[in-house]
Amino acid sequence: MAKYKSITLVVLRIVIGWHLLYEGLTKLFAPAWSAEGFLKGSYGFLSGLFHALAANPTAMTIVNFLNVWGLILIGTALFLGVFVRIAAVSGIALLLLYYFAYPPFNVTLFLNHPEGHYWIINRNLIEAIALGMVFFYPAMDYSLLNLFQKYRFHVAQESVEKSVGALANTKDGLKRRELLKGLVTLPFYGGVMYAAAKSESLNMPDASTGATLVFKSYDLKDLKGAIPKGKIGKMEISRLIMGCNLIGGWSHSRDLHYVGNLFLHYNTEHKIFETFDLAEKVGINTTNLVVNFYPFFNRYKKMTGSKMQSISQAFIFPDKPDKFEELKKIIDQGATSLYIQGACSDKLVKTGRIDLLKEALEFVRSQGIMMGIGSHSIQVPIACEKEGLRPDYYFKTMHHDRYWSAHPRENRVEWSVDTVSSPDHNMQHDNIFDLFPEQTVDVFSKIDIPLVGFKVLAGGAIQPKDGIRYAFENGADFVCLGMFDFQLIEDANHVTSILGGTLNRQRKWYS
Repeated sequence: MAKYKSITLVVLRIVIGWHLLYEGLTKLFAPAWSAEGFLKGSYGFLSGLFHALAANPTAMTIVNFLNVWGLILIGTALFLGVFVRIAAVSGIALLLLYYFAYPPFNVTLFLNHPEGHYWIINRNLIEAIALGMVFFYPAMDYSLLNLFQKYRFHVAQESVEKSVGALANTKDGLKRRELLKGLVTLPFYGGVMYAAAKSESLNMPDASTGATLVFKSYDLKDLKGAIPKGKIGKMEISRLIMGCNLIGGWSHSRDLHYVGNLFLHYNTEHKIFETFDLAEKVGINTTNLVVNFYPFFNRYKKMTGSKMQSISQAFIFPDKPDKFEELKKIIDQGATSLYIQGACSDKLVKTGRIDLLKEALEFVRSQGIMMGIGSHSIQVPIACEKEGLRPDYYFKTMHHDRYWSAHPRENRVEWSVDTVSSPDHNMQHDNIFDLFPEQTVDVFSKIDIPLVGFKVLAGGAIQPKDGIRYAFENGADFVCLGMFDFQLIEDANHVTSILGGTLNRQRKWYS
């Protein structure tokens, strides 16, 4: 039984060492890695200390260094079996710091933990307890230290035997099996070091024990400047807002029906997190969302300490017992602001239920946040202005129609944007979202409420530089644009360049 216990503890020591070593290497080879976001998002009785460390750049430099090299040295010692007790105690201390940064004692983790649902017991605590066993039973078999100690003993023994004329032909001598036994972990150690240095997976490691996610590093040297900001009420917003259609797979790709699935396969949760992270680095501080995106958005914020704001689309359901059910969910999820989604507003105005927009506006404001009104049809802001509704902002489709897939103007019918697409190119077919561009420009020239232009590229039919300039020149105070990670720097530069240059704009800025 003692033999099996020893083997079990050897395996335990080696696998924990491997894990910690790999975690350290992922951070060493990832230039963008920092524990800052992890510390900023921490909670519990030690959160004050962690937040103070995150706020101090000098302290963060020290913390990052200690975290990376602590993991590497502890992992190496456990893996090779050298200084096992010191490594075990150090590992326990480090794992308990991770554990108490996000203690799994309450319901918050049921929505926000990256790996599942924990209560009291999580992997950090399990590994800390396992290292406690390693400390009390170091299990030195299969370790370089064991090999060294045996070698030193046998050299001394051989010297004594020679001094009395004996040969080193003793059954206690250093046998080949002892040598192999001591060196067995060394090839594996070299293998993990080599694989870690060469592996592309370091850009997307499969764990985050070492204090935060590692995101792909982008070269920001091509960024031409800071994206200008404007204000709606007390909310300061980057002039470029990140859209969410690409995350949800809503591609508006005309008859290329596979594109939506392609979007979804590309935008894994980790890729979405990378995109949010890069968006913040280029100066975008606000994203557009829908209600079911909030669990992973809140998870991203919790894991990184992000301050990204969100403006959520919302639906009103007149036929449900609680017609504002979705609005309440969005508010509970922590949205910075919300607006009634375009298709919903269009339907309410078309069917004469503008009273629900007014009621929703009063309700949302009573909850202490701002509300906007979205629309595809220009008739929605016209009706709101006529009825005296004063939303905090409008979210309106805004693009020109000088592109091939736009169907002829004489065939455009009001309220048809959300109808079933026609197979006829000359009719509505999910290809145009601002049916009457000149009317949109004219109506908003007389409205003194901030305007967020969206669908400014007509679902990808218009080049970004062209669509962004059109929206800003024709009255948009902000532009909401769906972007993949590899498009963010280019689009940010378009906005910076357009707003920093000559802009043929007639409408006053209302933000």
